[in-house]
Amino acid sequence: MPLPEFARRTLLLALLLIPCAFPAQAAPGPAARAWLSDLVMRIDAAERAERRPGSRRRGGTVVVHVEIAPDGVLQRVEIERSSGSPDLDRRALRAVRGVGSLAAPPKGLVGSTGLADLSIPVELGR
Repeated sequence: MPLPEFARRTLLLALLLIPCAFPAQAAPGPAARAWLSDLVMRIDAAERAERRPGSRRRGGTVVVHVEIAPDGVLQRVEIERSSGSPDLDRRALRAVRGVGSLAAPPKGLVGSTGLADLSIPVELGR
């Protein structure tokens, strides 16, 4: 049975997120992978919730830089690499901000600044 479209996108994002989030470090452990997977799924759900049924929107990928406090609160959300479309970039920012409060990031994700500092590729559907 084929995966639904949102599940395929979520899986792809999860696979893409790990090297972006940890370019110079060892791969994260199971707790960090689970936390990152939850984050990606919540971003995807927030983006899908904003779509209107039957609307035809352009899709693409935006890399969003986020800083998350040890208590799970988003401290900073900004475009790291634009899609080239201001509308897509705004949609990506809204989707990331739409996740609300998160669980505390695992210690392996929290850097010397006390924040989880991540680059997240956000795949926006049509």
